[in-house]
Amino acid sequence: MYRSHFIFYMLFLVLGNFLFAQQGSGKLYKVDRYKSVYLPLGKISFADKIVDFKVGNPPPIKKYRDSTQCLHEPNYKNYQTPNFLSLGCGGVLTVEFTDNGFMNLPGDDLYIFEVGPSREAAKVEISENGIDWIYAGRIAGGKSSIDLSDENISKETVFYFLRIIDLKELCRSITAGADIDAIGAINSVMMLTINTDVLFDVANYDIKDTAEKSLDSLVKNIQKIDKATLYIEGHTDSDGEEIYNMELSKNRSISVKNRLIEIFGENALYEYEVIPYGESKPRVPNDTDEHKQQNRRVEITVLPPRDYYEGLE
Repeated sequence: MYRSHFIFYMLFLVLGNFLFAQQGSGKLYKVDRYKSVYLPLGKISFADKIVDFKVGNPPPIKKYRDSTQCLHEPNYKNYQTPNFLSLGCGGVLTVEFTDNGFMNLPGDDLYIFEVGPSREAAKVEISENGIDWIYAGRIAGGKSSIDLSDENISKETVFYFLRIIDLKELCRSITAGADIDAIGAINSVMMLTINTDVLFDVANYDIKDTAEKSLDSLVKNIQKIDKATLYIEGHTDSDGEEIYNMELSKNRSISVKNRLIEIFGENALYEYEVIPYGESKPRVPNDTDEHKQQNRRVEITVLPPRDYYEGLE
């Protein structure tokens, strides 16, 4: 009976991987023998850079202190192979997501790949800028996921920094402290911004021929993900009437959307939503020509596809 259940389970895993693979860039990552976690934007969803690492005391033995082992996709093999980072007792790890960020969206938002025979407790904090930190939750035992809604965290902010602080639960080990293989953003997002002066002439919403080079860079970034929802937001400075600026930002966003559809083709696995803001969301005060130029922009937010969230309902 046990053998038949195990065979059924393995078939289920294979089928699950196949079905998720059909959905585009999303990928199923194995956590242990019986559990996997799905990241809808796949391999770009992981922390990319070490900002700081303060090993705890007592520390793990030297071979488990390579902080780069916690970056990118998980590669844990076994407890003896040092493909992970041990924080040490009370150790603090700060990482940055460089080609993506993460947001508080439906479902779990983060997954910490904490490995090894003991799953030590750790506190998780997040930051938009690497300076101001917000408590996001904790991992402990078999709990490795973080839902930012549990801490009433903003649903509009994109975060790029994450800090893990070991809570000194297990300090007498060659791998003292929490053991981190990877740090993944389940609700990973990519933010792309282009100055509208590059795309359009003054008071115009037809894309200039000279904008192609800038659009090529935009397209290459989006193509890192082959299935996603694209929110295209238009922004202006405060010159002119508010109603006019809203209409201009709308038409410019539609022009960008249409050009992307033209480039990617109508069969591409992207869904589009145009959101005009006019002058209502300036980055900086509209008090100088330089600041006004910064506020004239089109922002594209690349999010997990809608059907991923339908599965959570």
